[in-house]
Amino acid sequence: MSRPRKRWRDVDGVFLLDKPRGMSSNDIMQKVKRLFQANKAGHTGALDPLATGMLPICLGEATKFSQFLLDADKRYLVTAKLGERTDTSDAEGQVVETREVHVETPQILTALEQFHGDILQVPTMFSALKHNGKPLYEYARQGITVEREARPITIFELNFIEYHAPFLTLEVHCSKGTYIRTLVDDLGEVLGCGAHVTMLRRTAVADYPVAEMMPINELQLLAENFPLSELDRLLLPTDTAVSKLPALHLDAEQSKAIGFGQRVKFANEQQLSELDRLLLPTDTAVSKLPALHLDAEQSKAIGFGQRVKFANEQQLSGQVRLFSAENLFLGVALIDGNIIRPQRLITQSA
Repeated sequence: MSRPRKRWRDVDGVFLLDKPRGMSSNDIMQKVKRLFQANKAGHTGALDPLATGMLPICLGEATKFSQFLLDADKRYLVTAKLGERTDTSDAEGQVVETREVHVETPQILTALEQFHGDILQVPTMFSALKHNGKPLYEYARQGITVEREARPITIFELNFIEYHAPFLTLEVHCSKGTYIRTLVDDLGEVLGCGAHVTMLRRTAVADYPVAEMMPINELQLLAENFPLSELDRLLLPTDTAVSKLPALHLDAEQSKAIGFGQRVKFANEQQLSELDRLLLPTDTAVSKLPALHLDAEQSKAIGFGQRVKFANEQQLSGQVRLFSAENLFLGVALIDGNIIRPQRLITQSA
């Protein structure tokens, strides 16, 4: 059976989309895919229709590494309305509870401290997490509540920005798996008034540059007026999705074998260099011996194992550590009056 014919073209890289409000992440990803005329595309962590901001779109080979961006830390700017809870924990849902707001800034600052660091969070029913193969939001739309286990997340930063009752704005730096809507809902309960998200903007994913983000309307304008080669210049390299991993450069033979999916043996010099960094200097083994620094001529003679006369101004005696004019450890010698007698010397590498 022949392979299905490709509709468009093979293009690889990561496009940093500034997602607009009101569209699902999948719908906007499909639009980017069409504009680039790419055969393959995938996003790296869905944003709710209400949310805006950074949504990296992986094209072609970059889709193979999208999981690394799904696992990356993210930053958000969020505005919450205190006094109202909704069934979705954001402004897209129906108000299910209203309470009076008697909250001042000091109370908010105190409450925020509870959400720093490693915490457990119960995901919202309106999420894409699956239960028995079906997304939770499908159960929620049918009025069915499924028991969810609390999941560990990390809130690296939770910064107070401003509070104009009933609206509270925060900045969040969090780990993967964090639901900002749930965070806001939980904060509202701690404050005793309830809360839901009215504005959510993702400001960062991993270390991707914010300045490289582009709104969909600008991309559309470029696609209508310029060749595809101009769009391709907007793509970040595929390896930016895994930029935090160390780099390993292969030779031609190794590259060929890896291309065939074969395992390759290599001299792991990078690993050895990392181990080398754990070693303490050799002279620490004799660190209690006094140090004697030699000039270039003395160092050369000692290197040949010769005895050397010197002006013993320090009035040294017994064993000493010898150092060259370049402050290299040469070994241990015995001082006999004004004579240096080599005992244990370091073999110097070329």
